Amino acid sequence: MTPTPAPRPAGGRRLPQWIRWLHIYGSMFGLCATLLFAVTGLTLNHADWFEAGEPVVRTLEGTLATKDLSTHVDKLTIAENLREAHHLRGKVAEFAVEDDECIVVWKGPAYSADATIERATGKYRIEESRRPVMALLDDLHKGRDCGPVWAFVIDAAAVVLTLLSVTGLWLLLYLKKRLRSGLVVALVGTIVMVAAFVVGVP
Repeated sequence: MTPTPAPRPAGGRRLPQWIRWLHIYGSMFGLCATLLFAVTGLTLNHADWFEAGEPVVRTLEGTLATKDLSTHVDKLTIAENLREAHHLRGKVAEFAVEDDECIVVWKGPAYSADATIERATGKYRIEESRRPVMALLDDLHKGRDCGPVWAFVIDAAAVVLTLLSVTGLWLLLYLKKRLRSGLVVALVGTIVMVAAFVVGVP
């Protein structure tokens, strides 16, 4: 069976095969990211609908060795001991050392834990808060408290989506029957976006 030849634009040039390949497989590679950022774009815009409900809060108490709270506070040991003892997650966003107490804050997507530790006795109290799954997905969309690996995922997704837009437009240039209507639709979409900004954004 003879393969279908690549389409030619008005100028007669043949479509580079790698453009079609990049568009198809780039779409499949970025499918999950596209769905995630598309759906969470909607849920973020209506957070009062999708993030309804109070967070799940638990209070934890215990005692640490005072040797780690003496003149030189061993921040790493304290934070990791508390994390292991109570299965805390997230990264340490703050560790404040005061004269009589230490305050440790862990942050993660849809998650926070605040610990207050008495330096003299080693007694501590932790308040841990977990928000619903939709809040987790929304924080992933924003990259809030997600760490450098997820920040790289967001950057990579942005590059992939940009490539898909560019290669999609490039493919359109080779479809003579749909070129004019496709460009008109793109122009209308752009005008709608600009008009929404000018008219609707205070």
